[in-house]
Amino acid sequence: MKSTLHEQAASNPLLRKLSSIADLSDEERQAVLDLPVTVKVFEADTDIIQDGDRSSDCALVLSGFVCRYKILPDGKRQIMGFYIPGDIPDLQSLHLHVMDSSVGALARSSIALIRHQSLRDMLRRHPNLSDILWRDTLIDAAMFREWMIGLGRRSAYQRMAHVLCELQVRMKAVGLARENGCELPITQNEFADALGLSTVHVNRVLQDLRRDGLIVLRGSMLEIPNWEALQAAGEFDPAYLHLKR
Repeated sequence: MKSTLHEQAASNPLLRKLSSIADLSDEERQAVLDLPVTVKVFEADTDIIQDGDRSSDCALVLSGFVCRYKILPDGKRQIMGFYIPGDIPDLQSLHLHVMDSSVGALARSSIALIRHQSLRDMLRRHPNLSDILWRDTLIDAAMFREWMIGLGRRSAYQRMAHVLCELQVRMKAVGLARENGCELPITQNEFADALGLSTVHVNRVLQDLRRDGLIVLRGSMLEIPNWEALQAAGEFDPAYLHLKR
């Protein structure tokens, strides 16, 4: 029974994510596994949630790659975060009834829709899970603060190095990255929208990082030959991610 539970938990993206930031009991793991969900697949460049939506579900990323973004009145897009399997980018919709940004798929993504009522029922039965999801929300806010520092005070070179470090650490924490790299299905245009740069500038910065021996990019595959050097280049300290390990 226990081995079966732990095997199921190891393959569940939400449990992998929550286990990376907190300890869960077997009863809590089982409660997450028992959550009823509806799974939908979204193709790249399609919206999962739109700015202004009034949702009755939370969207859990099962596979693929997702971003939160806002379209400005002049049509420009600002990406405010990247989300990977195990993340719930609209968890705030449990308490904030109108979405103030959009969530879209950057690559073909499988999304589990969890009814708000089902999530609330689980959290009432297991208050420690409520604390853990609150912790996850606070970590999401910490990432926003770090991105704001990058946009305001770091050079383009530092910004790119920092976001690559962040994604590598987050994906490694949930078993989606190798020791020295991961898959990043993010285009240069999407990096530009996230980092406040032009696509031309993003291309130049990536070339500089390659030239300096800090990264190797083959299609969507990122390799990091020298982690310490990339970390130093981005002034990256993973403490704000508040991971257990």
